[in-house]
Amino acid sequence: MIKINKGKRFQQAVDAVEEFLRRAKGKDQTSSHNSADDKNRRNSSEERSRPNSGDEKRKLSLSEGKVKKNVGEGKKRVSSGSSERGSKSPLKRAQEQSPRKRGRPPKDEKDLTIPESSTVKGVMAGPMAAFKWQPTVSEPVKDADPHFHHFLLSQTEKPAVCYQAITKKLKICEEETGSTSIQAADSTAVNGSITPTDKKIGFLGLGLMGSGIVSNLLKMGHTVTVWNRTAEKCDLFIQEGARLGRTPAEVVSTCDITFACVSDPKAAKDLVLGPSGVLQGIRPGKCYVDMSTVDADTVTELAQVIVSRGGRFLEAPVSGNQQLSNDGMLVILAAGDRGLYEDCSSCFQAMGKTSFFLGEVGNAAKMMLIVNMVQGSFMATIAEGLTLAQVTGQSQQTLLDILNQGQLASIFLDQKCQNILQGNFKPDFYLKYIQKDLRLAIALGDAVNHPTPMAAAANEVYKRAKALDQSDNDMSAVYRAYIH
Repeated sequence: MIKINKGKRFQQAVDAVEEFLRRAKGKDQTSSHNSADDKNRRNSSEERSRPNSGDEKRKLSLSEGKVKKNVGEGKKRVSSGSSERGSKSPLKRAQEQSPRKRGRPPKDEKDLTIPESSTVKGVMAGPMAAFKWQPTVSEPVKDADPHFHHFLLSQTEKPAVCYQAITKKLKICEEETGSTSIQAADSTAVNGSITPTDKKIGFLGLGLMGSGIVSNLLKMGHTVTVWNRTAEKCDLFIQEGARLGRTPAEVVSTCDITFACVSDPKAAKDLVLGPSGVLQGIRPGKCYVDMSTVDADTVTELAQVIVSRGGRFLEAPVSGNQQLSNDGMLVILAAGDRGLYEDCSSCFQAMGKTSFFLGEVGNAAKMMLIVNMVQGSFMATIAEGLTLAQVTGQSQQTLLDILNQGQLASIFLDQKCQNILQGNFKPDFYLKYIQKDLRLAIALGDAVNHPTPMAAAANEVYKRAKALDQSDNDMSAVYRAYIH
């Protein structure tokens, strides 16, 4: 049942896990068989002490010799296989086995080959984690990226091998793309094992995304001071242990690192440059992290004014929705001050499952707009397909069932289609914000003379939905643009 709605690689991974367990069971049976052989050898030695041993004893002795030799060779093969696994990285083994298809090992292979793919590790870290793979905290690993520490300990009982493989993969990724990442295993980061920074954290903006972020920062033990334009939204977080800041300037001046998450470029600028704004609280050494989704020009301007006052700046827009924010499973795209990115490590682990450092200021804004451009265009296509099914007499539910069994299957697809089928457009990601991101992505394309016709077409549909008063509904309400 695990494999029903999953892709081919996931199915291959589950097959590999099952094969590994079958082989492990076979090894136990072999051990009991060897014990029986030992008992037979003891009995045969008793037989040799008796008279009338003759030819029968010689045959038995020859037979025992063969069994012993075979068992010895079998052990040697298993031992050498284990040695090879310990000394070779998963990448090297994959290259040596390249003539075969990935997935289940061949049936005639005698050694126990532990699957090393990232997909299998994901399976083992999930439902299978309690079976065998437990963290080994007492064994420090040398030459490892410290930001992977809590993540990797949840994945395997032999962290040294896993550290080397993932650190090597990270270095390759950094050389090719110029980006690095900090990952957390889940919203509780290995059963709440995050060590919160001792720095005082400020947070400005408690909207759909900001509320979930602050909640997770508090759960993981961070000291947080909050501010929101509508002060009533702060009350819940004060009850959870947060402190209240009267103005953005006050929050920045009393905290070491201040995060902000607001709706658009205008709001981001007003927050920094307006009366009692962030800039008034910036002093040398103060840190400001803007998590809003804005254009590269806006974030570059904000970075310049913050740095001009001696402050440190990092942009860190987030990919996700309200549910992922609440669950601490956002994807964070960061750029700017690399040292500040490192200082935010425990905060990013509390609020997200992965964070990427993308280099100089502006890169994260561009990447975020591209990600949301793809997402917004996909949502418009889903709505278009469902309405076309309806007007041609096809079942919308059947269309969803078919899509969920194909290559497009995803949580996003299922959730948004369910919203449409149930007529429930409670906002998880505001329609007005995805339209804003599409507009900014199109402008980004225009700036470099790159065509974005698909995004432009989707943008027109969202504009139509906004004209139908759907701005404050979920992005899936774009469906209504097709039926009115």
